[in-house]
Amino acid sequence: MELLKGKVALITGAARGIGKQIALKFAEEGADIAFTDLVIDDIAQQTKTELEAFGVRVLAIASNAADFQQTHDTVQQIMDAFGRIDILVNNAGITKDGLMLRMTEAQWDAVLTVNLKSAFNFIHAVSPVMLRQRGGSIINISSIVGVHGNAGQCNYSASKAGMIGLAKSIAAELGPKGVRANVVAPGFILTDMTQQLGPEVLQQWTAKIPMRRGGTPAEVAKVCAFLASDLASYVSGQVILVDGGMGM
Repeated sequence: MELLKGKVALITGAARGIGKQIALKFAEEGADIAFTDLVIDDIAQQTKTELEAFGVRVLAIASNAADFQQTHDTVQQIMDAFGRIDILVNNAGITKDGLMLRMTEAQWDAVLTVNLKSAFNFIHAVSPVMLRQRGGSIINISSIVGVHGNAGQCNYSASKAGMIGLAKSIAAELGPKGVRANVVAPGFILTDMTQQLGPEVLQQWTAKIPMRRGGTPAEVAKVCAFLASDLASYVSGQVILVDGGMGM
């Protein structure tokens, strides 16, 4: 049984990493996929090819998620191609870490704009579509640091905490029309970035996790597939930590 058969999913920042795994899982479950990235380069084209192998329709769009007008144009492009949008995953994000005393205004503004404003932009653009359809699932990809904070990441933590508050507010606003909004907050996930930390740092991190290992992007994607599907038809305004028990 394909959980997302007949649905159209929009996933931001999905050419690589966690976003790509979410797109692959959704395609495996039968959803048609529209995904964005800043540029549609060779990596994005390869992702598009991998998605098409599932026999679904795929649209790859170069779009700056932090640009209000571009996000609205992107949503219109998807509507022109597919005629509906059932799922929105706000995954686009960046980090510019630094201690508060050394953080520049530019570092703060860049992270808040890309991570948080982009989620507002796409929700603003997609909401009228989902309201007309009287249904939809919005998923914000936050982080464990958005729940608990983290030294050296005040901008990133604030942006990810903001995504939680945003989703809860949208769940309250759009719930009467059948639109759900939830948050997935990954913990220590093994990506290309974390693999560069070195074995000693990885060991220190995994020692803090009850399951004694990092998670995988595919494990995050499975939770997103549940929230996107009708299996989660009565789940809204929730934050699900995918962290191996790290945040207990």
